[in-house]
Amino acid sequence: DPTVLRWLDPPPAPALKEARAMLADIGALDAAGAITDEGRAVRGFALPPRLARMMVDAGRAGEAALAADIAAVLSERGLGGDSPDLAQRIERFRRERGQRAEDARRLARNWARQAGGATGAAPVEEAGRLLALAYPDRIAKARGKPGAFLMANGRAGELEPHEALARAPFLAVGEVTGRAAAARILVAASLSAEDVEALAGARIVARDETTFDRDRAALSARRRRRLGAIVLAEATLPTPTGPEAARILAEGVATLGLERLAWSKATKQWRDRVMFLARAEGAAEGWPDLSDATLAATAGDWLAPFIEGRASLAVITPDDLERALHALLPWEMQRRLEAEAPTHYETPAGSRIALDYEAEGGPSLSVRVQELYGLGVHPALAGGRVPLVLELLSPAHRPIQITRDLPGFWRGTWAQVRTEMKGRYPRHVWPDDPAAAQATTRAKPRGT
Repeated sequence: DPTVLRWLDPPPAPALKEARAMLADIGALDAAGAITDEGRAVRGFALPPRLARMMVDAGRAGEAALAADIAAVLSERGLGGDSPDLAQRIERFRRERGQRAEDARRLARNWARQAGGATGAAPVEEAGRLLALAYPDRIAKARGKPGAFLMANGRAGELEPHEALARAPFLAVGEVTGRAAAARILVAASLSAEDVEALAGARIVARDETTFDRDRAALSARRRRRLGAIVLAEATLPTPTGPEAARILAEGVATLGLERLAWSKATKQWRDRVMFLARAEGAAEGWPDLSDATLAATAGDWLAPFIEGRASLAVITPDDLERALHALLPWEMQRRLEAEAPTHYETPAGSRIALDYEAEGGPSLSVRVQELYGLGVHPALAGGRVPLVLELLSPAHRPIQITRDLPGFWRGTWAQVRTEMKGRYPRHVWPDDPAAAQATTRAKPRGT
């Protein structure tokens, strides 16, 4: 156990964890972290563990000579040139002259003998299959444009588009450098789809997957065969309709923006009313947080149960949304909402006018001033704590005053407004004391 050793400089814990995981993946350690028989065979080679694993497997398959050449080229920088094509490097390495190349070939022959295989020259066409034994997590699939690949471990890798390997359907990647999202492939070898199936069959997983297609704003169901991050094959399935599919749809729609949902005027106002009372009374009163951010983050909880059976944003109805939101408010709070933040205000003249809870200055009412005659107390919401913003209108529905103090307006600037309005609208009633006058929606009768 390395953690009990007295290191001058202890190895970083993440690196140690990664090393153990790699050794377990190649079968060198068991579940308890103890060395296995395979691990002892790997340990017998003076090579990095992955390349040693390749030598062990290649020896059993009678392909030790080619594997040894691969190990030599990958472990001795510069042997065989710098082409990203491993097969080309091996061919050049086999032709190279000079003491360094001869020493490397002698070492490779020793590895091949140690693995129990033939030591003569072997064809390079199988290089990718053997390289994948060392780096199964770096089996890579072409992503579309020439030179772009995705590896089974989730890393993206790129080759120059003019390279012959850039058009291979699959690669075994021996060395990469750079960021995980856009790494440069330094050396690789081509693989066929059949090679991938034969090499990684036990690790290929078939799974039915339901996802949200942002372009169509709809669910997409497919059966995918995956090797890690790589999708090897897929087929379209009928769209599922259960709770999990509803959750995926709800969360997907939320990523597009809540404004894409079918908001009716009533539902918009309901939400604004709840948010108004939450601001007026504070979070301690228990009003739910209906902000865009919170609703989007929790869509899988509040929206999903009410859209089971739906497969796209287009078929989520205004009623679905209304029922989902209303379920967030307990019954007692719904009663308080109706009492303290009503949808409409009934004027002394008998008109029911919708309140605007989105107004910048707070909930407001736009009403013709004559309909408020006889009102001596300013209307208020939230149990009388928040005065309603009154936008007083002329008979032609043009603004003449905005106030949060109607009695003060009657006593103050009303006289000046009355004089102006009487000149413009002589057929309407403009009393000296509007607080004591009869509210009306009509002009004066003809002849009066």
